[in-house]
Amino acid sequence: MSELKGILVVDKPPDWTSHDVVKKTKNMLGGVKVGHTGTLDPFSTGVLILLIGKATKLAKFFENDNKSYDAEITFGFATDTYDCTGKTTETGDPDKINMDDLTAAIRRFEGVSEQIPPMYSALKVDGKRLYKLARKGIQVEVKPRTITISSIESDITHYPKIDLSITCSKGTYIRSIADDLGKKVGCPAHLSALCRTAAGKYTLDNAVDFLSVVDSADADTLRGCIKHVDEMDFSDGNL
Repeated sequence: MSELKGILVVDKPPDWTSHDVVKKTKNMLGGVKVGHTGTLDPFSTGVLILLIGKATKLAKFFENDNKSYDAEITFGFATDTYDCTGKTTETGDPDKINMDDLTAAIRRFEGVSEQIPPMYSALKVDGKRLYKLARKGIQVEVKPRTITISSIESDITHYPKIDLSITCSKGTYIRSIADDLGKKVGCPAHLSALCRTAAGKYTLDNAVDFLSVVDSADADTLRGCIKHVDEMDFSDGNL
């Protein structure tokens, strides 16, 4: 049997870390090396690209890919993590927000801007993970990063919950968009649901229902979904 290597696009289930998915995939595939190309928070779902075997060397080809998300933002309270998993830090009255002002504020996110990543993130400052510092109550200065939001569409018909469809550059935190939006309109908000619908050219329509495969313990089905290196539109002479 030829060595297993390639790309596997899965729909990450909720309450799984990206590492959980990698570990389970590795076990199901008999211990082959597995890596991923972009972390999703545990409560989030959607496209997670896994690289199998020697294809892990291809990670560099995915670094600059845009990502697309469907996000739900809830107004009324903010949290320390900027999402539904955190502790409430501030409350407010959603009824005071003007819908025209909200729509205008959403549109202003489109384009190039500076974004400050959340303290509860895996970024490092002076060699230490921000989330580890945050858990200890230690606040440090986090430098803003340049991001690009190439498109943002909104549905505010179910306010105080709104839905956003966002396509953005690497390193964009949708949680920060939720928190920033609340600040812009004067009512605390947080990210209450998130699904990554695309990473580069790979979309949710191409993704394996990972939870179904796990529940059925069907390793052969998982192997059959791997897109092999010679089927991809890039190559590496060392693979």
